[in-house]
Amino acid sequence: MSEGLTPGSMDAGKFRADGAAAPTVLRILLGTQLRRLRESRNITAHEAAQAIRGSESKISRIELGRNAVREIDIADLLNLYGITDSADRQQLLALASQANRPGWWHRYQDVLPPWFQSYLGLEESAETIRSFDSQFVPGLLQTEEYAAAVIRLGRYSPEETERMVFLRRERQRRFASAGLRLWAIIDEVALRRTVGCPGLMRRQLDYLLDISSRPRVTIQICPLRTGAWYAAPGSFSILRFAAEDLPDIVYVEQLTGAMYLDKRADVDRYIEAMDLISTSGCTPEQTTELIRTMLADLEGTT
Repeated sequence: MSEGLTPGSMDAGKFRADGAAAPTVLRILLGTQLRRLRESRNITAHEAAQAIRGSESKISRIELGRNAVREIDIADLLNLYGITDSADRQQLLALASQANRPGWWHRYQDVLPPWFQSYLGLEESAETIRSFDSQFVPGLLQTEEYAAAVIRLGRYSPEETERMVFLRRERQRRFASAGLRLWAIIDEVALRRTVGCPGLMRRQLDYLLDISSRPRVTIQICPLRTGAWYAAPGSFSILRFAAEDLPDIVYVEQLTGAMYLDKRADVDRYIEAMDLISTSGCTPEQTTELIRTMLADLEGTT
């Protein structure tokens, strides 16, 4: 095995989801290996860019897994890095080919912003997701009618809303059938804010009670009485993967885009905030009782 390549580092079988990793994650794995190879040989990004007739920003995008890659570019980089062993070359070229395959969400590109497609690829291969939601019930825990009501707030057409609800249902199906561990913390304000109508909220709360008893799902409420939500400026998620080469990634969604943070200092700061919100929030048992209290308040609504 060549220097810079390790037997377990390219093992896509470590991922959940139908036995294969999503292309987004495969691109990140590929980029990580290419960066390590380049740095171990003291080759600059400028020199690597020249080898593929591109720019330093292109090398950066490849190494961060931000873009699909051409196999010819990977072959040229391997030549530059001195990777001559046919098995090592084939391993990386095969990974590049797999990483270029469209994800299952590709057919929804007409209603999905590009920055969220990247998140779906990460969600597909995550082992654990911890999330804090300050405005809405998280997408993986929404009923169809709640999801439709939230999506309509974005002024989508009826046809677009229907397709986005179907997409959310497909995400939930894959979540339920795979081994993803979800730990969701929801601000009490988000559950007391009426979306749609009181009856719709009652059915959403009923659903949260039901799903909270399922294996691999933990739900906590961040109550109004605590100030712990000040630990973070808004909603965010922390995704963890089974592959050793993949760092934890923090996803922070904004109005017209999203941030994907993987620097250790940034991730540690968000983990600290998540831990503070969690320890200051209701326990899962207290959360169940609080949801029942909310349901009692909505008794008789339609």
